[in-house]
Amino acid sequence: MSEQRNPTAPVYYDRRAPEYDDWYLGTGRFASRQRPGFAREVEAIGSTLATLPPAVTLDVACGTGFLTRHLPGEVTGLDQSERMLELARARVPAGTFVQGDGLALPFAERSFERVVSGHFYGHLDERQRRRFLSEVRRVARELVIVDASAVSSAVTEEWSSRTLDDGSEWEVFKRWFSPEGLIAELGGGTSLFAGDWFVVVRSP
Repeated sequence: MSEQRNPTAPVYYDRRAPEYDDWYLGTGRFASRQRPGFAREVEAIGSTLATLPPAVTLDVACGTGFLTRHLPGEVTGLDQSERMLELARARVPAGTFVQGDGLALPFAERSFERVVSGHFYGHLDERQRRRFLSEVRRVARELVIVDASAVSSAVTEEWSSRTLDDGSEWEVFKRWFSPEGLIAELGGGTSLFAGDWFVVVRSP
């Protein structure tokens, strides 16, 4: 087994791409996990995103397009992992997908009306968070974040070990949020969804 700490390169997500949706769907390694209400909340966050007003949208760290498919309007997905993008293109054929860095967005100022990001912000350290928010404010006027709820976790942040189906092991930094705490970090906004497993907030 190999072990790496804080995978910022796309290697981790390239390897995880074929199994990534197992986390959402409760399949594969997640089939035996007890997560009461999780599937219901996955549907709820999809509905929450789908009811946003249509906008020219950038989905940062779009992954397999699992959430991207719900976004209304003209959608561009960005991810560092080409294997993730292959899955996203197949899932959302009407979207535009670009390989790139979520902390150095390859787009001009005000290229978008909205940035959406699911389960990316919670993996960033303080320096990376500042870079991400600066880039978001440069390219769009609104940010919507989907991330993990603090209700489902005994800690607010930790380094956790993850083993992939290929046997590789990775140390990943992760945070959990209350809607109020996340809104405060973003400098204001509103809660769109607050559950045991997920939070969705919108910040101007």
